Amino acid sequence: MPTVSKNEPPQHLHLLEAGCDGLHLIYELEPANDEMPETYLGQHFIVIALDDFRASYMLNGRWQEVDYAQGEIAIFPATELFPRSKLDREVPLLELFVEPAMLARVASESVDVDQIELVPQWKLCDPLIQHLGLALKAELEAKDTGCRLYLESMVTALSAHLVRRYSSQQREIINYTGGLPKYKLREVLGYINENLDRDLNLAELSGIVHMSPHYFASLFKQSTGLSPHQYVMKCRIDRAKQLLLKQDLTLVEICQQVGFQNQSHFTRVFRQLTETTPKAYRKLF
Repeated sequence: MPTVSKNEPPQHLHLLEAGCDGLHLIYELEPANDEMPETYLGQHFIVIALDDFRASYMLNGRWQEVDYAQGEIAIFPATELFPRSKLDREVPLLELFVEPAMLARVASESVDVDQIELVPQWKLCDPLIQHLGLALKAELEAKDTGCRLYLESMVTALSAHLVRRYSSQQREIINYTGGLPKYKLREVLGYINENLDRDLNLAELSGIVHMSPHYFASLFKQSTGLSPHQYVMKCRIDRAKQLLLKQDLTLVEICQQVGFQNQSHFTRVFRQLTETTPKAYRKLF
């Protein structure tokens, strides 16, 4: 549940606290019977239960109880007060705080962004939100630099899903088909290949073709068969293969030239895409 004071009781155990553009994530061990006051968060608040527990909420002057099973989710909109609450047992929770601007960004081409409002969801099963939450946790725990594009893609997908499924307007986000126009695709691919040494991000790539990140990512995948993140990783590894043929370059130098900030991340991605390590690949030649 949300932290509302800097003088946090010591029994709150934050196992992970991290974030990226538009999203803040807390993975914590929430103590039993620690009453939290009513508070205004200013962000959309998503709680993913990682074990069973019972929550009590003070609503209309009375405690109301909701039983959660592992994997179940609650969504509290940024526009509403989070109620006074407490839990019946110590439980691990995954908490996502999403900036309202993220939802406006993905919905800007289909709805009035000033009227985007989520409907409170006290308890629901949503495998996509659960999967995205756990994937974000895993990526942030890994602390790999150079994964900004992947994180932004997941946050964008989560925001689009929230607008599509839980917005009060009940309007579908437009789904364009046919992929990017060929001249725009060439422009983006050229930019990617010229900047593989940089930590590229989704807003940067979508800005080249003057699209929102959500629509750009969708059309890019239609055109290439890969998400922007997958395509960038493929290009980096293809470039690394070429550089590995040059025996005068060290693995650290190659790693930096293709946009990986540490060798462990470089080796992990290289193995995923080639089923071997950079060192073993070099020995083949």
